[in-house]
Amino acid sequence: MQPATMDPADEPASMLWGLDPIFSAFARLYVRDILEMAESTQVPGIYFYNLHPIYKVDVLGTVVYKRERDDFFCYGVDDGTGVINCLCWKNDLLKEEEGPTKSGGKCSEGGFNPVAELEKLRQAQQGRFRLEIGELLRVRGPVKTSRQQREIMASTFYKVNDPVMAVQIEWMMEVPRLYRLCYDKPLELRPNATGDSALSSLSKATNIIKDFFQQKSVTRFRPYDVQDLLQPLMSSQPPTASADSAPAAGPSACQQLRQLLKEALQLLQDEGVVYRKVKSQDEVYHVTAHDTDLLIAVKDVIREDSQKEKYAEKGCHILHILSAVRQRHSLNVSKATLELVLNSLESNSDIVSTSDSHYTVF
Repeated sequence: MQPATMDPADEPASMLWGLDPIFSAFARLYVRDILEMAESTQVPGIYFYNLHPIYKVDVLGTVVYKRERDDFFCYGVDDGTGVINCLCWKNDLLKEEEGPTKSGGKCSEGGFNPVAELEKLRQAQQGRFRLEIGELLRVRGPVKTSRQQREIMASTFYKVNDPVMAVQIEWMMEVPRLYRLCYDKPLELRPNATGDSALSSLSKATNIIKDFFQQKSVTRFRPYDVQDLLQPLMSSQPPTASADSAPAAGPSACQQLRQLLKEALQLLQDEGVVYRKVKSQDEVYHVTAHDTDLLIAVKDVIREDSQKEKYAEKGCHILHILSAVRQRHSLNVSKATLELVLNSLESNSDIVSTSDSHYTVF
């Protein structure tokens, strides 16, 4: 079955997606609904369930088939409503060849052998990520469409030990509740003064940040580096309440500013303008247009792989380039980010497109 595409007339404007809290969450949808969601025509990689924009999901199910490659596992996950392919990248420990552990010397009886303990840790991690058919897998990550088939590009995955089915029972109780309270309620974004103001502020915020990148040639930044730029967008504070009246409820100006910045950065990530090379507590964002390392990585992948017989005639497909760049540079590079880099390289005549999705070098 070929995945459906959203009718442009029915699709909510992309500038409004950030107003839906489901958009920023890992949606716990049934596999059946993930497979049937319509894809956005505005931004490929965004899908709609009941008009709710969704791009990342959280799934729990049984492994019904598996394939292993050098860099990733492919697990077929069945949650009882359908089966979806999950692409799970290996980390460095999983890529290491298994073999006899070299001891750094004899330890006294009852002593601590760090090499042996590290090997135990590696084996434990392999057991957590290397699943067999019939075992329970939890996987979280963005939804992608590859070769006309839906799949999940796992950002997190692990085997769930559930001997008495406690985790599955809790899941089966929680997911219907989320459907009832969130997913099955249609998205309502009626234009009004507040909505228009929020939309206008978000649009202005993203433009301000983009202008800042252009003027200062910013290569990377942290949220607090650009937060003050959005201060003029905040509405003036309401008059102070009198002593006899109760203080007005609602978020403070500082909270509103942080929320506006969060939504603007999320929108810029969705557009591929910025990305996080490493996701950690230290929020560092890289500006795609000025990230020389990313441009070099993409160009090197195309130059090297275009020389292979498989890609010599037509060039490298964009999904192949994306996979190679994620392995070489960062797992967090999105398709939107890669498309901006490819357009930049092509405008500079560093590469040439042989079709809508294939690229090669001169």
